[in-house]
Amino acid sequence: MTSLESLVGDFARHVEAQTEAIWRGDAKTGNKHADRYLAAFDRLCAYGDAGRDALAALFVHPNMDVKTTAAAFLLRHRTEESKAILEEAAKGEGLVAFAASQTLKHWKDGTWSIDPADGDVGGNISVAQANRARQRTKPTRRRGQGNKRGTSGD
Repeated sequence: MTSLESLVGDFARHVEAQTEAIWRGDAKTGNKHADRYLAAFDRLCAYGDAGRDALAALFVHPNMDVKTTAAAFLLRHRTEESKAILEEAAKGEGLVAFAASQTLKHWKDGTWSIDPADGDVGGNISVAQANRARQRTKPTRRRGQGNKRGTSGD
């Protein structure tokens, strides 16, 4: 397995693990996994477009969270493919659909800042900061105070 394949595997594994932690109501573990897939993305970006192209392999991943997260991260680099994935996901229901629609909204209004083009500083925060702000989870309320999935409904 190449280094790029290993990083792509790390990205997918930690996106899935973050989702599982969120559904369990374990924000601390979810944030740990978010940090790890953000680190994998940053390392992939160190390879330039070759690293980004490697991440595009996740566009056919069976886990919709993994697929749409990769698409969100690759909107600038693989715009048409990423938009198609996010638009299809946004037609559904639940958190994936909501996240996909919000990503598309931010792309359309020009506030999307994950993986800006080289030299495109224009006030954008770093990739890691943008993703942490987007992906951080909040602790959920105790059982009985939210819906049956453990979310607070806020």
